[in-house]
Amino acid sequence: MSAIIEIKNATKTFRRQVHALRSVTMRVNKGQIFCLLGPNGAGKSTLVKILMTIVRPTSIDGSMLGHTIGHKPTLRKVGYLPEHHRFPLYLTANQALHYYGGLQGMPRKRRVARIAEMLDLVGMSAWGGHRIGTFSKGMQQRIGLAQALLHEPEVLLLDEPTDGVDPVGRRDIRKLLTRLRDEGHTILINSHILAELEDVCDQLAVLVKGQVAMEGTIDELTAGHEFWQIRYQGNAPSLDELDIQASDEDGVIKMTGVGVNDVQPIIDRLRSAGCIIESVYEQRETLEELFMRALAIAESDDASTPGAVRGKNT
Repeated sequence: MSAIIEIKNATKTFRRQVHALRSVTMRVNKGQIFCLLGPNGAGKSTLVKILMTIVRPTSIDGSMLGHTIGHKPTLRKVGYLPEHHRFPLYLTANQALHYYGGLQGMPRKRRVARIAEMLDLVGMSAWGGHRIGTFSKGMQQRIGLAQALLHEPEVLLLDEPTDGVDPVGRRDIRKLLTRLRDEGHTILINSHILAELEDVCDQLAVLVKGQVAMEGTIDELTAGHEFWQIRYQGNAPSLDELDIQASDEDGVIKMTGVGVNDVQPIIDRLRSAGCIIESVYEQRETLEELFMRALAIAESDDASTPGAVRGKNT
């Protein structure tokens, strides 16, 4: 697959030797939803702002849409939703979108058509004539998405796109992102809200303390970390008696490193002890569990070398 964004050895050091980014290297392929994850202060927004030329890197190599990162004309092909964006509150949604479309050089006739399409796309058609100052945080976020999409960009850079959006809105945004990907857009999402991304993420990177702790697909990064789960009612025999590597909490046994043939004798033992089996299923590591594992690895001694914790089986 062709790389739409390729970042090599991105470094940013602020005054007083604050290292926001430490030799970050990653690749975003065409037609992907790439999720950039990390705790607050990990360097996610700094990296996105470097791509948008808002922040000047200490050093960086790489390209975006075939041009060197920092090439200003390329930004006309990029849609950007910053974190904590602010629109002039006295403008209506239509006026704000006309303003940003004008900054992109869009002819007025084209702006009128696109604004109607984008407001409909983000579920705000009935609010075009209302002032943004009357909108909730979630409604303003929807207008922000409409702004990012207005000029038909090839690449979307979205910094916390579901921030402040209600559950229905978050579902709608996930559906919209999937639709845009299927239409050929390349999307880079920066977020720490993991549950919102698990179903749409094609590729991800976890940033910790300015370094890439893990990068790959969810399947690659969770390989070898699947587990079986048995939910039951009753007094189970102790885990020591079951002779397995497992944890038992609130009527749920979780087992790692076992196969389906290893699960059957455990079910038999539970039934022999009078337990009622409610469910048995195999489950992969969740995105949240993967994230916490990456944090734990990054805190270990091995994380002292940039890139040391990258890899699917780390």
